[in-house]
Amino acid sequence: MFNPFRRNSSKSQLRPPRAPGETIRAEDAQELQAWVQGRAYVEAFVEPETVVNEMSVVVVDESGAFIRRRIGGPKGIDAVAKLLGCDVYDVEETGYPQRMRERIERERILRKREEQRERRERFEQRQQQNERDDR
Repeated sequence: MFNPFRRNSSKSQLRPPRAPGETIRAEDAQELQAWVQGRAYVEAFVEPETVVNEMSVVVVDESGAFIRRRIGGPKGIDAVAKLLGCDVYDVEETGYPQRMRERIERERILRKREEQRERRERFEQRQQQNERDDR
């Protein structure tokens, strides 16, 4: 029941899921290492935890390609920096890099064009089928 005089009203029982030890999981660390190998100018951007998602990191290369993995908690930030040997930024302070945003937009446009092409082909096939049926 609603109680306006309740103590500690700001304390929420909701907690985000976290990795054991509040650091990066071994499988996530392996995937990040494998992804980084052979790529130039790699940077990491830490995303804050939410009620739904634990803290994560987005690793971006020079072309804007990226990979996102969970890092558990604050201890995961140091683990990622040490593991990848790259600069780590707080995405809330710096934002995502422009090259990543441009790549996402470029891929969205290409995906949309492909969907339009497929719709056009289906439309033309139906038109041809209707013409044949009318004969």
